[in-house]
Amino acid sequence: MKYKLYPSLLLLLFCTTSAFAQEQTDSTDQKKAAEGSVSISFGKYPKKRDNIYVSSGLAGMLSFADMKQNGEHMRNIPRFSFIFNYHVNFNKDFTRHFGAFTGVDFKNIGLISKPTDSLKLKQRVYTLGVPLGVKIGDVTGGTFFFFGGELDLAFNYKEKQFVDGKKVHKFNEWFSDRTPLIMPSLFAGLRVHGFGLKVQYYPQNFFNRDFSSGSGANKVYPYRNTDANLVFVTFGYNFNGVKYFKVPKKRHYMRMKSGKAQIEVNY
Repeated sequence: MKYKLYPSLLLLLFCTTSAFAQEQTDSTDQKKAAEGSVSISFGKYPKKRDNIYVSSGLAGMLSFADMKQNGEHMRNIPRFSFIFNYHVNFNKDFTRHFGAFTGVDFKNIGLISKPTDSLKLKQRVYTLGVPLGVKIGDVTGGTFFFFGGELDLAFNYKEKQFVDGKKVHKFNEWFSDRTPLIMPSLFAGLRVHGFGLKVQYYPQNFFNRDFSSGSGANKVYPYRNTDANLVFVTFGYNFNGVKYFKVPKKRHYMRMKSGKAQIEVNY
């Protein structure tokens, strides 16, 4: 009787082995099929950057002055400064083509004048400014125009005097009364992929006409009859504190993925 069971046991063992082998083959085939499959997805890029983001930059400033002494034009020399011209801006884009910004500007502004043929004066202030402006164009990182106004706090004044080309005197003062404490200005400019050109105008007199030195009979008002209005042309580059956000011109995309390979088509 027991010998009659052997063929049945062998047949059951054969069927079990075949089923297990078939399961392994199917699993391998499914894995290969999954690796070779292609997935397609469609999507749309955002129109703008939603959050406030930070940018910063360095600049070189070429300054000009419209100067008058007793109503007559005074000779002056264009002045270039690069050291300590740095800004940090906080940006908000309302659409892809319109945004606003404010921030903090640290600037070195001033002028070079020649009251006489032998005397040359270099006068400058360090300022801390707060701009408020708008951007129009491709504000997501392309080309855009910007304009606005700024208030500067003048916190350090420095002056150098030269006679016949030789420096004879220099001094600096913190929060000096020789210039206004608050200096308003207007600006406008163009930025192209980080590189910027800006023109800034200060309508207020650079000097404080009411400033006096000495006392009694020796009291003098060195700037009583002096007018100076500054204009700056600024060349700079804008950096970004986070990965630069750039909205593609083609808003939609189709992504095809197969294994580790991926292809993206914009339209």
